[in-house]
Amino acid sequence: MRIADVYIAGVGSVVPPTMTVERAVADGLYPAVEAEVHGYLGVAIAGERPAPEMALEAAQVAVKRASLTPTELALLIYTNTWHQGPDGWLPQSYLRRHLVGGSVPAMAVHQGCAGMFDALELACCYLRAEPARQSALLVAADNYGTPLIDRWRINPGVIGGDAAVAVALSKERGIARILSVCSMGVPEGEEIHRRGEPMFPPTVTLGLAQDFTARLSYTRANGPDGIHPLTHLPVLLRELVEKAVAEAGIEIGDLAKVAHEAHSGEVIEHRIMAPLGVEMKKSTWNFGRRIGHCGASDQFLAFENLIAGGEVGSGDHVLLLAQAPGVVLSAAVVEVL
Repeated sequence: MRIADVYIAGVGSVVPPTMTVERAVADGLYPAVEAEVHGYLGVAIAGERPAPEMALEAAQVAVKRASLTPTELALLIYTNTWHQGPDGWLPQSYLRRHLVGGSVPAMAVHQGCAGMFDALELACCYLRAEPARQSALLVAADNYGTPLIDRWRINPGVIGGDAAVAVALSKERGIARILSVCSMGVPEGEEIHRRGEPMFPPTVTLGLAQDFTARLSYTRANGPDGIHPLTHLPVLLRELVEKAVAEAGIEIGDLAKVAHEAHSGEVIEHRIMAPLGVEMKKSTWNFGRRIGHCGASDQFLAFENLIAGGEVGSGDHVLLLAQAPGVVLSAAVVEVL
């Protein structure tokens, strides 16, 4: 979807202190062979701090940086990949109470690690639908330090980091202009993230851990159905990115940086950067490898880091990429102002 009339007005984040991979290996939390292969340096760990609490702090920073009045926002969208609090309770209500007030619509989008991209597309449509709607707030947060998930073995080549990020959007001004956002579904890959487990009752209600590694292993051991889409992802990713940059009015070669999920360095180089024909030095891996894969927050955490570190400047174009179970691929292009 072409946009160009909505801006990123402010970004806020909370990234807790990190534990080094070296220490994790010494403590027996993370296999030394995986540390060597995947190249992570550390992971952000929030301890007992609730994800919605981190989300609120990140949101407060984003709104302040955008010079917006929280109660005048037209929309709040919350996204996450892991449990947030008591079952039956909604984390966006926490931000509604402590930040935006009761007149601001507050809702959630659940699209796994690509949640911020769906939130972005929906928010842009919502703002453009009515002239009076001027600003919106997107928030993502997760804390994986809980039972039923092992942050060191979330997925092959993935360490789960805790963090929150918030993005304030405005139709008037900003630090970057959103040029395009789009996604692509690979429905034949739907089974990959559930094979070997029944859909009912839900595993969490049985006290069973989430284990994508075991589900992927089950798929590999029980025939090709559901696994073959993974081999096509680099080609599909290239198609999606070509669409995103075309809608933005540029070419892949014009990109200054690519902000992506903080997966294994090997995966990023061979399954993302190489298929796009973009040098690894344009990736945000050097940032992501220090904090881990922080759910739906990765791309905008990396974008904020690029801005804060002066790695991008006025006129630069940044591509943001995500992949989620489903299988879903998402992309967005922004121009730094």
